[in-house]
Amino acid sequence: MSADGHDWTAFGRVDTDGTVYVKTSAGERVVGSWQAGSPEEGLAHFARRFADLVTEVDLLAARLNSGTADPQHTVSAIKKIREGLDEAHVVGDLDGLATRLDELASRAGSKADEAAEAKASARAESLARKEALVAEAEQLAESSTQWKATGDRFKTIVDEWKTIHGVERKTDTALWRRFAAARDAFTRRRGAHFATLDSERKTVQSRKEELIAQAEQLARSEDWNETAAALKALMDDWKAAGRAGKDVEQKLWQRFRAAQDVFFNRRSEVFTARDNEFKENLTRKRELLAEAEALDVEADPKTAQIKLREIQGQWHDVGRVPRENTAGLQKRLRAVENKVRDAVDVAWRRTSIEDNPLLAQMRQQVEEAERKLEKAREAGDGKRIKEAEASLAGKRQFLELAQKST
Repeated sequence: MSADGHDWTAFGRVDTDGTVYVKTSAGERVVGSWQAGSPEEGLAHFARRFADLVTEVDLLAARLNSGTADPQHTVSAIKKIREGLDEAHVVGDLDGLATRLDELASRAGSKADEAAEAKASARAESLARKEALVAEAEQLAESSTQWKATGDRFKTIVDEWKTIHGVERKTDTALWRRFAAARDAFTRRRGAHFATLDSERKTVQSRKEELIAQAEQLARSEDWNETAAALKALMDDWKAAGRAGKDVEQKLWQRFRAAQDVFFNRRSEVFTARDNEFKENLTRKRELLAEAEALDVEADPKTAQIKLREIQGQWHDVGRVPRENTAGLQKRLRAVENKVRDAVDVAWRRTSIEDNPLLAQMRQQVEEAERKLEKAREAGDGKRIKEAEASLAGKRQFLELAQKST
């Protein structure tokens, strides 16, 4: 009896000549010869061999059930045992073991198919992942301008690539070559970009050196408005020029800004001093205006006129005042000027014709013209006579007009 309680000897017999037979559904067949002892011992010997087969099958079944065995390897092992049963030198239930092996082979085959499908699925997934990485790499190589980020991404792709297994060797090699080509293309494009960028930055640096030289030349100018506009235009040119290399851009800007500061600080000092001067001028003009507005025009227009002319002369000498005060001061001064002029005009009209100095002067001019005409007639000079008559007529006409308007 075997260790599992089965009496496998019941499936065999030993002939009188020592030939050992095993019983199967197909009949008896010889499995060996026993001459070393009793028939019972011979059967027990061949039954233990069968028990060893059963143990081997039990182990295959246990591993298959636990999932630790390679299904395909199990299929091969079962097939080997099954094919050897017809010639196995054992005594036992060969039919039952054959049936068990066939059932176990079917289960192992199903698991082998499942494993093959899983493996194929995993291989397809791995292939898809690597193809996706290659496609991404080729896209980045063609169009990406995020140079640092893309360079880092290529390194990450390499690390990820190493974790993906199961792709057929030939396909894997072809995919890797595509990836490597994409990475090389990106590296070349990045190198060309930075080479061009370096050249452009040198051009920008040269342009900004020129702008600095112009700004430094303008820094000592005293043409405040025109130079301020020119410096603003230089600032626009500076912004339009682009950026020089990272290591020189800040230094260039500091030099450019320093030149501007020299000019604008000087202008600020001049404007501050001028503003202070304008404020002093404003105070003085307000004093002169108060003096002008205080003139007693009605009492003595002539004296007021003389005094106003003195004030106007001082007003001119004082100079400019803050722009926001100019119009108001001029308006008040013109009001005084108009007042004085009107008063003088009225006073002049009140003067008698005989006492009017202008009329007296014009009468003297008429008398002188009459004397010249008389001398010309005495001399008999026709040309002088004609000129003298014309001069006398003109002076008489002016005198008549003046007398009528008085």
